[in-house]
Amino acid sequence: MEFQKDNSFFTGRFKSMGFALKGAIKLVTTEHSVMVQTFIGILMVFAGFYFHISHEEWLVQTLAIGLVLGIEGLNTAVEKVADFIHPEFHEKIGFIKDIAAGAVFFAAMTAIAVGLIIYVPKFL
Repeated sequence: MEFQKDNSFFTGRFKSMGFALKGAIKLVTTEHSVMVQTFIGILMVFAGFYFHISHEEWLVQTLAIGLVLGIEGLNTAVEKVADFIHPEFHEKIGFIKDIAAGAVFFAAMTAIAVGLIIYVPKFL
């Protein structure tokens, strides 16, 4: 089947949004690390309501949650492509996958720092 580009602005955007939603659902329902991070994100949303965090804190917390989930999605995509291209272990593929996982680590550490900055004062 040949790819046909949708030249209509609105229908093209709706199709793109549909593909994005389909991908997000696949990511959340098939990847265990994303399931855990989504659960933690939901817990943080509940914590935000419980502790009545400020609008600015909501903004930063929302960005942190989105950052972690977005980078994890990209990491998953890199891993899937790498495994498709070279299913057996290969040192260079492992290096690429480690770098992608490192990006998730940076995002997660940033989110943890944001959480600590927002919530530690609520306990003190």
